[in-house]
Amino acid sequence: MNRSAFITTLAIAALLLLFCPFSTGLSAQVATLPPRPTHQRSLDNIGLANSHKQQWEIGMTIKSPGVLTGVSGTITLPLDWPEQKVTIIKQEVPAGIKVQSRIIGGDVKQMLITIARVNPTQELRISFTVEVERWSITAPQRTHELKIPAVVAPELRKYMGVSPAIETTNPLIVKASTGIGDDADNDWQHVEMIYNWVRKNIRYEFDKELQGALTALRSGKGDCEELTSLFIAICRNHGVPARSVWIPGHCYPEFYLVDRRGNGYWFPAQIAGTRSFGSMPERRPVLQKGDNFRIPGNPRPQRYVAETFKALRYSQTPTVQFFRRQVTTPAGNSDDPFAPVLK
Repeated sequence: MNRSAFITTLAIAALLLLFCPFSTGLSAQVATLPPRPTHQRSLDNIGLANSHKQQWEIGMTIKSPGVLTGVSGTITLPLDWPEQKVTIIKQEVPAGIKVQSRIIGGDVKQMLITIARVNPTQELRISFTVEVERWSITAPQRTHELKIPAVVAPELRKYMGVSPAIETTNPLIVKASTGIGDDADNDWQHVEMIYNWVRKNIRYEFDKELQGALTALRSGKGDCEELTSLFIAICRNHGVPARSVWIPGHCYPEFYLVDRRGNGYWFPAQIAGTRSFGSMPERRPVLQKGDNFRIPGNPRPQRYVAETFKALRYSQTPTVQFFRRQVTTPAGNSDDPFAPVLK
């Protein structure tokens, strides 16, 4: 899904209304995973193949004609996942700027930036360059052995119920969910029938604004966000944990099943575009996973953890710009619109 740049130049007056400050005094937390193979790896029911390395620069610039004090901001960086390894290979942080990291809900890495003072005419650039090694995911072989979990573990409950724009318990969605997959031979086929139902009944149509699962069901159309949201809502109504996966310019869902030993696995589904159920050929980096984030200092659940900026005091309005650009491509450097999946 192609989006125009989400943020180009931001006026601080608008930012003060849109963004909440982060809490201070947080210690760094970095998620780690075992080393990945060079070409292929099998994690029981998860197959990984054809790794692809790329580098992305992520950051923000601040240009201030006047004095700024009490400046704080956040930048999100990709995390390690079974199909992805992330390494920070370079960071550009001017002297006097404090940077800490935190992991939100195990799904998002957020860099917390604190600046005591920005002087008149000063320009600051803060950036992190990451190398992402991404594996494509191959579908499991023994799908008939996979089951919908009989009991949803506490850590999975955030992937059940209602999320922003995923109106799982709405009567219309509950009614539409009824009966889908009842004649399936096994639970894998049950979820695949939900996938087929959404692709059959919701026509793909790009929309600049987020409509959500309910609107997609009513109108019979939507883009990758709406199709993903409706698939997730119906899965959750069938007892299947499901969540959104965010990559540059696109999103898709994952669903959760367990094997005979009770081990759980997340499986992807390309709900919009070329059919791919239980496998994922995507090379673009995973930015975040989830759709119901609880951010410290913000009482409202968030569908996506966006970058933020705030200044406690300012004499003139500064210009703030966030960026995310791929710096290694076959054709050379190319800019990627910032957070294009956000509406």
